[in-house]
Amino acid sequence: MVEGAVCPVTAVAAAAGVAAAAWCAVRSEKKPSPAHFAAVSTFVFAAQMMNFPIQAGTSGHLIGGVLAAVLLGTPFGVLALALVLAVQCVIFSDGGLTVLGANVLNMAVIGAGVGGWLVGKWNGVSGGALARVGLAAWVSVVLAALACSAELAFGGVIPFFKSAPVMFGVHAIIGVGEAVLTVLAVALIPAVEVGRRRSVAIPAGAALVIAMVLSPFASGFPDGLEWTAAKLGFLKESAPAFVSPLDGYSLACITHDFFAASLAGGVGVVAVFFLGLMIARLWARTPSASRP
Repeated sequence: MVEGAVCPVTAVAAAAGVAAAAWCAVRSEKKPSPAHFAAVSTFVFAAQMMNFPIQAGTSGHLIGGVLAAVLLGTPFGVLALALVLAVQCVIFSDGGLTVLGANVLNMAVIGAGVGGWLVGKWNGVSGGALARVGLAAWVSVVLAALACSAELAFGGVIPFFKSAPVMFGVHAIIGVGEAVLTVLAVALIPAVEVGRRRSVAIPAGAALVIAMVLSPFASGFPDGLEWTAAKLGFLKESAPAFVSPLDGYSLACITHDFFAASLAGGVGVVAVFFLGLMIARLWARTPSASRP
């Protein structure tokens, strides 16, 4: 939906944010094992496939920024979200290549980076830890939505004060779903200290179930941005720069929708897991790195 100068500007900002996260990850004293990083990344990838209906023919889906930041640590959460978004774009043509920077900026740098920072900042605030996690997850969705409105305005698509109220309204509701799902996932996925095998097997196994069994039943309603764009009259589509064989989370050679979506989801989970293991080499060789 955006083009022109906003694309390279957001790409540079996103690259700077990811580079800063990588620098912090390497220097971090507490590092997740490569397997734990890969497993949590695959869980976020699969969870993002599950669009849930909210209101008036609109759907939302988990961003997972705060979830990844809590389970892995903030810099590693940023890297995990960046990996997920890159796989979605390149392998599944989900999100345009020219706006990958904007998506990474909104969901990885702001969603995981700022969201994770808020969780740490609120540690001394009264209230339960899970309540603080839920609030940070809600705020991360709203901030990402407002950042998107700013990018649309910067790109000359629609003025900020025209799109922002609508984006805020719909994403405030989506943020409630984000908060609930984040709290549930944080409560159910064991920390590494509880058991390293469980901390890998549970998120990775859940990712396979979600991607291959549940994702074909995800809501087909437009998400918050698409709904806002249709409502305000700036929704448009253009030919992609390239078309992946798994375009739209399906396989052209399989005619049955359920099995096509299921197999595509399985491919995505495997791709994210092994790419996550490769990325984790950034810190796995440092002395303080944990082992899987």
